[in-house]
Amino acid sequence: MKHTYHIHGMTCGGCCAHVENILSKVENVTHADVNLEKSEATIEMTSHIPIEKFQTALKNDGGSYSIHKPGEEPDPAELKKKKKPTGQGTGTFYCPMHCEGDKTYDKPGDCPVCGMDLVEEQNLSALASDQWTCPMHPEIVEDEAGACPICGMDLVPLEPDLSAEEKTYNKLLKKFWIALAFTIPIFIIAMSEMIPNNPLYDVLDQKYWNWVQFGLSIPVVFYATWMFFERAYKSILTWNLNMFTLVGIGAGVAWLFSVFGLLFPDFFPAQFKTEAGAVHVYFEAATVILTLVLMGQVLEARAHSKTNSAIKSLLKLAPNKAIKVVDGEEIEVSIDKIEVNDILKVKPGDKIPVDGSITEGESTIDESMITGEPIPVSKSVGDTVSSGTINGNQSFLMKAEKVGSDTLLSQIINLVNNASRSRAPIQKLADTVSGYFVPVVVIIAVLTFIAWSIWGPEPAYVYALVNAIAVLIIACPCALGLATPMSIMVGVGRGAQNGVLIKNAEALEKMDKVDVLIIDKTGTITEGKPTVEKVGSFNNDYDDRAVLKLIASINSNSEHPLAEATVKYGKEQKTEIIKVDGFNAVTGKGVEATLENKQVALGNPKMMEHAHAEITSEMHDEAQTFQKQGKTVSFLSVDKLVIGYVVIGDKIKATSAKAIKELQDKGIEVMMLTGDNHDTAQAVAKELNLADFKAGMLPEDKLKEVEALQKQGKIVAMAGDGINDAPALAKSDVGIAMGTGTDVAIESAMITLVKGDLHGIVKARHLSVAVMKNIKQNLFFALIYNTLGVPVAAGVLFPFFGLLLSPMIAALAMSFSSVSVIANALRLRSAKI
Repeated sequence: MKHTYHIHGMTCGGCCAHVENILSKVENVTHADVNLEKSEATIEMTSHIPIEKFQTALKNDGGSYSIHKPGEEPDPAELKKKKKPTGQGTGTFYCPMHCEGDKTYDKPGDCPVCGMDLVEEQNLSALASDQWTCPMHPEIVEDEAGACPICGMDLVPLEPDLSAEEKTYNKLLKKFWIALAFTIPIFIIAMSEMIPNNPLYDVLDQKYWNWVQFGLSIPVVFYATWMFFERAYKSILTWNLNMFTLVGIGAGVAWLFSVFGLLFPDFFPAQFKTEAGAVHVYFEAATVILTLVLMGQVLEARAHSKTNSAIKSLLKLAPNKAIKVVDGEEIEVSIDKIEVNDILKVKPGDKIPVDGSITEGESTIDESMITGEPIPVSKSVGDTVSSGTINGNQSFLMKAEKVGSDTLLSQIINLVNNASRSRAPIQKLADTVSGYFVPVVVIIAVLTFIAWSIWGPEPAYVYALVNAIAVLIIACPCALGLATPMSIMVGVGRGAQNGVLIKNAEALEKMDKVDVLIIDKTGTITEGKPTVEKVGSFNNDYDDRAVLKLIASINSNSEHPLAEATVKYGKEQKTEIIKVDGFNAVTGKGVEATLENKQVALGNPKMMEHAHAEITSEMHDEAQTFQKQGKTVSFLSVDKLVIGYVVIGDKIKATSAKAIKELQDKGIEVMMLTGDNHDTAQAVAKELNLADFKAGMLPEDKLKEVEALQKQGKIVAMAGDGINDAPALAKSDVGIAMGTGTDVAIESAMITLVKGDLHGIVKARHLSVAVMKNIKQNLFFALIYNTLGVPVAAGVLFPFFGLLLSPMIAALAMSFSSVSVIANALRLRSAKI
């Protein structure tokens, strides 16, 4: 009996093998085959097994994976819970090499796949609110300054706890100094053998110095670097072979061989002994290797803190305090005490505490930290302001509209965190190579030992052992694993600093390959701030004011930018807004409702067809005169009779023309798809020098256009801002949403431009090119390093040049290979985009 199920939560080959192992152990299962690409499990069983049994088996493993029948989807709330467990301390923890994709852990530890230290996700919860404590009684913690209720001393500010990242670095640094303190004397003792008439032998015989080395090595092996052996053992146990497998085997063999030589010297042939009869020991090789690997871990821990510096700089934007206005009185409150609809006062130079809108006053706001644009933006009553941006030189009052995790700053930080942990398709290359790498290296090490034992010079076995260890130590797959995620993490952070928010790493990789860009008109090319230029009547029974009254009333229930413009214009003209019944928005066409017992419709010609209202040639000609100027004309019908129209203008953004030209110069074909009429679209296309455009496009039309281009083999990016763009955004290879657009559009896209102009697409393209170039450099460094390092360590140069690679030098090179990859990725922090 055979059944196929869908598996959710797998992100790598390690997950695939792990799930396969769990399912195979379920009672009555004869064979389980798990396919990572299809996210499927084909299970053979002797008799039918309820799916609940498999679900329980996976749940007992920690609940990271879920199994369900084909066609059924797991509960989104449950997936969210699994994907983002509640972290302890200041956040959740994940593997810097993303071995398990976006899987996170509740507490610090080691990655079960590669053995690396888990790093901490940076988020707003990492910010300690302003609290005060007593220096004599630390259990006293207050939200405000004052006196200790126990001893009366003044309270002092409570220092925030170190992040897990800083704690890990400090712990590793402490262990490194201990390892170094014991390793240096071991190294000196061992190297003194090269000195003629070694003065140390006047103090003690060599065999006793060997015991001294043994004693000094114990703190290094069993305290400072014992974690490496634990990780090596765990990797062999789970068969997730990694860099620590090689380090553990290499250093472990050298140390155990030396201990065995101390205890049982008569077991070894003369080849392994010195002139004094003592066995050659390698305590210095083992401890130096382990200390150098530990140094590499310290340097990596230090470098990791820089890779997410963009997130940390965003976190610093969030203020801790705000001034709340209650009954005319100003009260300073903690940021987490602010609620929606609270009135807040923002003073000159203050950071804006939450998202909201100005209710009184005006000022200029520095939004560069979010949009990447250095010029302050003027804001007045009704304009929106965002958390973390900096007020200029005037005070104003604002109403809180989004607080906590709903603010733009919080969403940006979450988006950057998620994107930093996502995996680019190019990572599959590294995963595939790494999967075979460690077993191949172990085989090469064994062959090296055999070859040197048979054909090597005397003492052949000593040469064989040393060179085999050198092969194991130098072949570190860590640099290969870090090559992609480090570049992604730094690149995503760099984009966030410039107002380009990347939802996942795949978007970065695909953006580099895009050859067709589809753009919407309203809100994408244009400012999205339409204004009414004219209201006209086709019917003697309705004058212009009567037409405006109906238009403003029916649009009062719509959220479309064009509708908001007509309502605003109606209020400016002091037009009465009457009650609307049965309101219905017809996507891509217009709106309809019942007003004063009459069927009213407003929209484009397709909406008039929908309402069975005929547009005469005279009406068409009058509308066309405005459309040829790039204006949008909406028709109004009452009881199937077209009675008027409204002309709406929307300025083209100042950056649109320049951005489109830059993209065209890079060989990207730019096409405009708009729901507006042909004449309006043609006028805009002419001004922007766009040869390819299509008008009157409904949401399904835009979707079909994307699909048609993809069938031609094109890599398609789609930029839009409205609900009508959402299907095409989701279907395109790279969906790009304007940050000024609707939540639906942003949710459907892979890239969001905070400022909402086309120049952001140019930035996204430059960022993509820079990141992909950086990833390829890292992969080249890692692969060429191992390709050259392993043969040299095996001794291929010895017959020609007499050169051998010391295991200690191999350990130093191995450690710096990873650091060099991280250093190269950090160059992206200054990349010009």
